[in-house]
Amino acid sequence: MSDLQLLTGLFKEELKNRFLCLVEVNGVDTLCYIPSSCKLSNFLDLTGKTVLLKPNLSAQSRTKYAVYALQTTGRHFVLLNMSESNRIIEAAIVKRRFSFLGKRTQIKRECTVEGYKCDLYIEDTKTIIEIKSLLAFNKQAVFPSVFSQRAIDQLKCMGELLEKGYRVVYVFASLNPEVKLLTINSDIIDYYRSFKVCIEKGMIIKGYTFAETEGEFTIKTPVRINV
Repeated sequence: MSDLQLLTGLFKEELKNRFLCLVEVNGVDTLCYIPSSCKLSNFLDLTGKTVLLKPNLSAQSRTKYAVYALQTTGRHFVLLNMSESNRIIEAAIVKRRFSFLGKRTQIKRECTVEGYKCDLYIEDTKTIIEIKSLLAFNKQAVFPSVFSQRAIDQLKCMGELLEKGYRVVYVFASLNPEVKLLTINSDIIDYYRSFKVCIEKGMIIKGYTFAETEGEFTIKTPVRINV
């Protein structure tokens, strides 16, 4: 088990404030923090579902717990805290799974390189790592699911950086361990074209699932990517 004592509750509802929700904990409706910049109800119905909660340690926090993961009918947990993806990848970056990156002793998070803000940057090899979290509930998923001008602009910047000699690794992080195949959405034309241009310039693409063991999420298996 992790250092923090995790517990389960029944999700009741998201509140008007996008970062707050009600969860039934030990029979009591409890105000909880939900770490998502958009309402999760736009993507899935959590009502009545079992969720994993993590205690909030900050004395300034207005909630006692934060929603951490969702338990599915398959009895595994799907990570709901998308901001955790970068931390999980960073923790694993020095392991054998990422040996294709070469030397990686100088790793920086949220580093700005020639005006571009990287999720992770490996100074040893001038490698930019962009991480995209994916919340899907079928074995086959599509990305992106909605139009994002920001994602398109990012790809255009990455294309320019590739031309300047930087390496770029584009990582898809599936919060659901059951996802097996990810297809790049060709219906969002500008994204699809920009993505293919970056691949032609040498961008490396990788996909991984996350899985929970004793309250901790780590990388589980690779995800096949169809472009």
